[in-house]
Amino acid sequence: MGGMKKLINEPGDVVSEALRGMAAAHPDRLRVDLENRIVYRKDAPRPGKVGLISGGGSGHEPMHGGFVGFGMLDAACAGEVFTSPVPDQMMAATKEVDAGAGVLHIVKNYTGDVMNFEMAAELAEDTEVLSVVTNDDVAVQDSLYTAGRRGVGVTVLLEKIVGAAAEEGRSLQEVAELATKVNDNGRSMGMALTSCTVPAAGKPTFDLAENEMEVGIGIHGEPGRQRLPLAPAKDIAAMLVDPVLGDLPYQQGDSVIAFVNGMGGTPLIELYLMFNEVAQLLDRAGITVARSLVGNYITSLEMAGCSVTLLKVDDELVRLWDAPVNTPGLRWGA
Repeated sequence: MGGMKKLINEPGDVVSEALRGMAAAHPDRLRVDLENRIVYRKDAPRPGKVGLISGGGSGHEPMHGGFVGFGMLDAACAGEVFTSPVPDQMMAATKEVDAGAGVLHIVKNYTGDVMNFEMAAELAEDTEVLSVVTNDDVAVQDSLYTAGRRGVGVTVLLEKIVGAAAEEGRSLQEVAELATKVNDNGRSMGMALTSCTVPAAGKPTFDLAENEMEVGIGIHGEPGRQRLPLAPAKDIAAMLVDPVLGDLPYQQGDSVIAFVNGMGGTPLIELYLMFNEVAQLLDRAGITVARSLVGNYITSLEMAGCSVTLLKVDDELVRLWDAPVNTPGLRWGA
């Protein structure tokens, strides 16, 4: 293997065995279709409720399977590591969670995800399907995997907020409009201290020297905007926050949900240290942190690094954010 140290059996079995583990760990909340590699909310479909589905390559846990449950997703389709699920998976999930109120597909803007979800929507012809594509990454316009901007941290916030709205019984049209609003008001930027190793590849996705960092990376180990010498956390925070603030643009007096996300290999002490730097930058910009989220929620295997996501919110979005949620990866008030 040449130095790959992972808690695995065979590289080709990682995804199916991890899904077996999810099924074994959360039988109270989830049921897992191992053949189709779909994680379902145990009580889906819920009569009269819009079904919410997402999915993508594995390796970003807890996204998306860890966000299946009350107040969030009804189903998540798992692809191979960093590889889109196939249309058949998405179609099966769409049909399974359709309770007569229609289904919303939450799709990150990667070429394979977008194409395969589109095909699934066409195949599930008896179900009304709308989709929202997340594209919140300010780092690049086009990358290895995308036409246009990548979908990253806003996806997590969107699944939570839209999940709360669907739980309230809102219509498919209303839920889709809310999803678009969330995506339009959120921006993200990430950085890496190390690369990550896809089990099937057995070697790091890119090489990063001990004294280097990559700013503007994606969640698949795609290279970023620029490779720079390692810097103190406060400088890194500015490199992430400034492009985000300038992009929407965010203005003095805005309220935001501030999300400092770990890429999988950074300890929580460092993420909180980064949040402190981000909070100070926002304070100086006259921006209020209405709510926060700190931790590993949309990861890139064992990559060390972090991303910053800001979502401009109003009272309604904060209320939906605060609504109860009970999933393996996110839980409060329920």
